[in-house]
Order: sequence, then C-alpha cells, then structure tokens
Amino acid sequence: MLKSLFSGVSGLQSSQVAMDIESNNIANVNTVGYKYSRANFSDLLAQTKAIATAPQGQLGGKNPVQIGLGSTVSSATRIFSQGSIQNSDKNTDVAIQGDGFFIISGDNGNTYKYTRAGDFKFDAGGNFVDNNGFIAQGWLRDPVTGKVDSTAPITSINIPPGLTTPASPTGEVVLKANLNSGPLIESFSPAYAVATGTPPSVTTPGTPDAIDSRGNPIPSGNLGVMFNETGEAFSLQKDQGVWASFISASLAGTVDVAASTGANDELDITFTLSDGSTQQITTSGATGTETATENANRYISAINAQSANTGVTATLNLTSGNPRIDLTNTNSSATASKNINFTTGANDNSGLVASNIVTAYRYQYDPAAAATGAGADKTFTTMSDLRYALERQAQAQVDVNGNNIVESNIEITVNEEGKFVIKNPGGAADDYDINLAITAYTDTGVTENIRFTRNMEALNSVLPAGSGGQAFSQSFNAATHSSSIDIFDSLGSKHTIRMEFRKTALDIATGSTWDISITVPAPATIDTTAPFDEKKGSIRFNSDGSLATYNPPNISFSGNNGSSPNQQVGFSFGTANAFDGMTSFDSRSSTSGISQDGFTGGDLIGIRIDQSGTLVGSFSNGRSFGLAQIGMAKFTNNEGLSAEGGNVYNQTANSGDPIIGTAASAGRGFIQSSALEASNVDLSRALTQLIIIQRGFQANGKTITTSDQLLQTLIGLKN
Repeated sequence: MLKSLFSGVSGLQSSQVAMDIESNNIANVNTVGYKYSRANFSDLLAQTKAIATAPQGQLGGKNPVQIGLGSTVSSATRIFSQGSIQNSDKNTDVAIQGDGFFIISGDNGNTYKYTRAGDFKFDAGGNFVDNNGFIAQGWLRDPVTGKVDSTAPITSINIPPGLTTPASPTGEVVLKANLNSGPLIESFSPAYAVATGTPPSVTTPGTPDAIDSRGNPIPSGNLGVMFNETGEAFSLQKDQGVWASFISASLAGTVDVAASTGANDELDITFTLSDGSTQQITTSGATGTETATENANRYISAINAQSANTGVTATLNLTSGNPRIDLTNTNSSATASKNINFTTGANDNSGLVASNIVTAYRYQYDPAAAATGAGADKTFTTMSDLRYALERQAQAQVDVNGNNIVESNIEITVNEEGKFVIKNPGGAADDYDINLAITAYTDTGVTENIRFTRNMEALNSVLPAGSGGQAFSQSFNAATHSSSIDIFDSLGSKHTIRMEFRKTALDIATGSTWDISITVPAPATIDTTAPFDEKKGSIRFNSDGSLATYNPPNISFSGNNGSSPNQQVGFSFGTANAFDGMTSFDSRSSTSGISQDGFTGGDLIGIRIDQSGTLVGSFSNGRSFGLAQIGMAKFTNNEGLSAEGGNVYNQTANSGDPIIGTAASAGRGFIQSSALEASNVDLSRALTQLIIIQRGFQANGKTITTSDQLLQTLIGLKN
C-alpha cells in the first residue's frame, strides 16, 4: 500500500519538473535564438514478486510479476530545430539558416562561447559584440594582401572607428570586347592622312608618309580591309583594282579628210592595245566621186564598227569648216587595257596622225607582292602605295604627242577624312591640264570591285594647270573601336587610359590583325620614346574569332605628378584560343566589360554582411571590400552543449569539439543579414503540453488521496 503513495509522490515530482521546463519554454517564447527543451520521463526500478518461468511439460510459461515504484525525469532534451527568420532594420543583425553557432569570447579569444542569437553591434572601440558584451570571433582583412584569409586562426572582430583605406595603384586592366569582323560595320574612322613621300613598302629605306591624328608617322592602312563611307567592306581580292589616266581620252582631228581621188581613197589604221593585240581597220571600194564629208563618215562607220574590240569611237568634227575625225577612248573594251596607240597605212586618207589616244595604267591590289610605283602595271597594298603610284604616274605622264612629262607640280595626298586629294597648282615646266579618268578593271578571272571603283571614280575631273583646283575621292575608312577607363596612381589620382583598335590586316587562313594605340593624357607617360604618352601594339584573332595573341602585355605608367614612377599596369584581354575576353565575330563592335583594380583613398561610410558572413565595407571612394568574416562552429552533438544563460552555450565533454569554419560550408548554415532567428518555441504546443502536465499532476495527486482512503479503511478494521 505504501508503494502506491510513493509512486504518486514520484509522479508529482516528475510532473513538477516537466512543468518547470515547459514554463521556461513559454517564458522564452520571444527570446532571440532560443531553443526549447523537453522533459523525458522514465519509470523507476520495479519490485519483482515472481520471476518468469519457462513452459514445462503440459504447463505453459508464466510472466514475471513486477510492481513499478513510480517515475522520474531521466533527461531534459534541448530541441535545435530551425526558428523562423524575422527581418529587421538593423544591418548588423544576423541569423543562421541551418546548423551552426556564432563564436563569441569575453577574454580576447582565450575561451570561446557559442550562441544562435545574432543581435550584434559595434561598441565604441569598434568591437563586434553581442548583448552580453562578448566579442564575435572570425577573421580580419590582411592589410598586405587585402584579402580575408578564412584558413587562419580566428580572432576578435574589430573594425576601428573612422576607418579609411589608402589609395591603391592600378595593377591590371581587364577588357572584354568584340571587334567586328563582318563586311558591314557601324564603327569606323577615316584612313590615316598620307603626305607626299616614298613609303617603305615601295622603296627601302623610306620614310613613312602616313600620319595619325596626332601627326605621328605610321604605316598606312591595308586597302583590302577598308570600308566605304557607309561602312561597306571593299573586300579587295588579289588583282582587283582600277584603270587610271591623267590626260584626255580624246584625240581631236587636226588634218582634213580629203575627197575621193580614186587612187588614195581608203582607211588603213592599226590600233595596238596595251595587251599586245592589234586591230586593223580598213575600207575600200571608193568610186572616186565621194566628197570629203562622205569619206569621213565612211571612215567613222568603219572605226565604230570595231569599238567593242578597240574601245575607240570616232565622231565627225566640222569646227574648222572642213571634215575632220575625232577619236575617243570609250574604255568599253573588256578584253584589252586602256592604252590605245595607232598607226596609219601608206595610203590612208583619213587625215588622222599616228599617235596614242590615252595612256592609262592598271592599279592592282596584291598584298603578297612588293608595291610598285612606276611602269605600266602598278601593284599596291596600302593607301600609301596607291597614293605614291598615282602621283608617280601624274608626274611622269606621256602626252598625246608621245612626249614624256617629267616635271610637274601635281600633288596627290590623303587628307584627314581618308580621301585622296589631287591638286594641280601649276608653276612647273611640264605642267599640263589634268583630265583624270578612273574606270573599273576587269580581266579573265578578275571581276570588278564595284565599291572600290566607286570610291576612286569620284576623282574623275578636269583640273587645268595652275588652276589650284582639287579633286577628291570618296572617303576610305578603317574598322575601329575604342574603350577607355580611369586608372589610379599611388596617390589615388585618376588618369584616363584610352585603347583604340584599328583593323589593319586579314589573312584568310589565320584570321585578322588590329593595331592597338594606348594613350594617356599629359603629363603622364607610358613609353620611353616619343610620343611618350602613347604606346603602339597589335592584337590578332584566329579564324574562328577567338583571341590568338596581343602586345603589349603591360605598360610602364608614370603620372609625373609626384606619384610613384614606372607603375606596371598589365592588360588582360582574355585567354589564347578562347572566347573569355576579346573576340572578333561578325557582330557590331562593342565593349561588354572593362574594369581595373585601383582606387583612390576613402572613408568607411557603411557596412553590410553577406551570406558567407563577410562584413563588407563601403567607402566614400565607391569601393567595397571585405573587412572581416564571421566565424561559425559546428558540433557533433548540439544537445550536449550546456546553456549558460544570456543565449550562450558552452562546450561539454558530450558535445564534441567545435568544427570552425565559414558559413555555408561543410554543413554549416548560411548567414542572413538584417534578420534574427526567433525562438523555436511553438506556443500552441507548449500550452497543450501544460494541459497534459496538469492532468498528469492531478492524476498522481488522486493516486495519493485514494491510497490514503484505503489506509483509513484498513486502520478502521481494528475497531
């Protein structure tokens, strides 16, 4: 009977402990980072009245007869389930989503404590502390490397008030851009200006006669990769080009055509074309009664009947009052060149005097051959080559009488708009009237390059000697693109660095080449030779548009303003044979990304915390970088930690050693800033548990009162 009393008492005691635990849970329903506990009951040792027996013979086995002696609270389990995340307006509030604990210390890291409550703040000394004044532990930024090394031992997080960052000179410029490789472009610039002179590609040694926008001598552009005024590529192929003549393509008749005499009444002309072929034109069958005009018309008809072969047409000229024959080279022959010489037979009665009608030369593009400036057939590659060849022809022309013109003041240049300019100022002994005729060139296997022809045909004009008149071609343009960015010297001063790219060459097998011009504003310098504020280089692409190579890889920058001289600034244009930087596809030229790693000095104006727990400082110079990183600890057995109060846990023998590392790694949760983890107490569960505990307590009390009544009855049997 007494055992039932003691069982009831143990039940009351156990229920009281459970009540204490659940009351504590409810009391902490609003405690940040709190984890609720649960009371675990177990029964006490049972008194055995009879042991269990095995089955024997015809008798079955018997179970043991045991009487329990009550209950006890065997353990209190802390439940580390995730609490809800509540956003806050404080940027130093942090919550853990997942497993792990913040590490805090009150003795400068000699001993550690652990918490889930992320209500941190900066104290007057810049320490990152919780509400107990314990300093959060983690890693600080290395002032030498500028990095936060999370593999180093943790230390107290401290960010000094009024923190400033010194200027950092630029060490690298990263550029990602596409340079248009297509036949139609939007970004282009005029060809470089070309003055009079002998280009090195024609005569070696020679002085480069092309000059850039800064007046510096440079190799002039390859015409094979140039464009017209609307951005359409010429795409010149080998041997394509034009015919050019500087004198009149007409020969006016100076001798009258005679009337028929019966004996010397015929046309006998042999046209010799510059390809070596001849065309002989004759007439016969005169009656002896034809007038001079009738003879002239008969001769004209015979000449014009062969125009398709000779390219020469004849017309009647009556300006003198007597019939004469004018000849004109129409350039209509597709099978011969434009140089037409002719001779007359012994009995010719046309009044024509043997002569040449026009001296024209072929100008053919050939990037693989040496350029030529003299002779009947001329080859060119660059603007310089073509300008030089045209000027040589203009200054060494043969007139209609076969005389060599060896001295004239005719000048041909390329202006800053990329246009050929022809001037006939006069003042020399052999000046003549220019009658420039440029026509398309075709031949067997060579088609006309229409765009190039049109650009050059704009030069066609008449410029009398000494008139000072000028003729202009259409503009020749090169595909260009430019990018610029501010870099910083050791003092934090900004200097704009500009990179200009200009397409200069094309190889069908290997790809394209672009020139690079890197400039900085004075007084800064980047080269040891003049011009000191400019550095030249090139970039080459493979046939698939990927980067092949580039030069220079870096520049030696000196601000010449008191900053450190010879600052090495490297260029990162991408990986060779890859598409992670500069490319050259058939799409518009554009810069998709440009950056540099330097900055000026600045003051700390704000701090934010990212998911890895890094405290990122924002400075007045526009820069942001990690100042520190919050450390996190993970335990094998979270339930083995002991609570110290103040939302703090201590390590115990059964928790295991802390595994320290960064957030969101090795099973540790990630950190959410401007948020706090709420208590994981479920109030509805807790209140329901109170009812269960209350009923248990009441039932145990009823056990005691019932046992008491039984004892009263037993005592009453004596009376």
